[in-house]
Amino acid sequence: MYLKNTWYVACTPDEINDKPLGRQICGERIAFYRGENNQVAAVEDFCPHRGAALSLGFVENGNLVCGYHGLAMGCDGKTVSMPMQRVGGFPCIKSFPVIERYGFIWVWPGDASLADPALIPHLEWAVSNEWAYGGGMYHLNCDYRLMIDNLMDLTHETYVHPESIGQDEIDEAPVNTRVEGDTVITSRFMHNIQAPPFLANAMRANGLNPDKPVDRWQISRFTPPSHILINVGVAYAGQGGFDADPSVKVSAVVVDFITPETENSHWYFWGMARHFKADDAELTERIRKNQGEIFAQDLGVLEAQQKNLAGHPERRLLMLNIDSGGVQARRMIDRLVQEEQRELV
Repeated sequence: MYLKNTWYVACTPDEINDKPLGRQICGERIAFYRGENNQVAAVEDFCPHRGAALSLGFVENGNLVCGYHGLAMGCDGKTVSMPMQRVGGFPCIKSFPVIERYGFIWVWPGDASLADPALIPHLEWAVSNEWAYGGGMYHLNCDYRLMIDNLMDLTHETYVHPESIGQDEIDEAPVNTRVEGDTVITSRFMHNIQAPPFLANAMRANGLNPDKPVDRWQISRFTPPSHILINVGVAYAGQGGFDADPSVKVSAVVVDFITPETENSHWYFWGMARHFKADDAELTERIRKNQGEIFAQDLGVLEAQQKNLAGHPERRLLMLNIDSGGVQARRMIDRLVQEEQRELV
């Protein structure tokens, strides 16, 4: 169950710089490539001649050329040419609205007539010199909503990531969940504690004393269709926490764009936007590497969870107070999907 009339992150620009990319998004097999004037394009990954995957071909003169028999496909889904053939009567294939923005390639897999570029969320950290960003992508064989559950309930950090971002105080701090319009917000605040290793290293990198007690915050914000941005950080204890002066804290946004592939698999675009030492490229790469290792620990947990749930669809799961963020996000997705389906009738 997923929305289709919305924008998803499909890939990063470097994935299509040299050759086409085939990727399934919300059940749609799509070929991404750079057409005329280096503009990104997206068409159905299906050659109208014999059904070959166009993404296995190459780009020539701004067109996507099928690597099977040389059919050249335009960005609008119309066949441009084919050796020794008249192509005027060839059927069109689907083309998809696609935009390159904020360091990502965004695609609209639903009704193209409804695609509005203004609906792509504004990402201030992607356009400000005060922020630095580094990230990556994982493919997971599980329902994308399991990842939403995971990111809206950070209690698991104590158990899945004990050597990096987990600590006992997470379990001991109360969780607050609220809904504001089409945003679900789950927050947790910890006071007068020691920073866990990952954040202690960030403090050290920012010239702060990692041994001093800190106040820590985690604020997860879900917005449809499946985007989660998490404000995280620590500040010297008693200095205002999240609102503390930048000189006594380290703060960042954990970036999570979750793109369904099928009902039971998804693409996970992860990263961290850092609001300190923005000009330190070496620090950006070090944090990116460490964060990638942390997120990799979630993969095995979620894929095993998917297998269990698929094997026992009759079992009812417990819903605790710590699950409230994920539950509210799922309810929002369900409502929006139902509304979208009613509009199609």
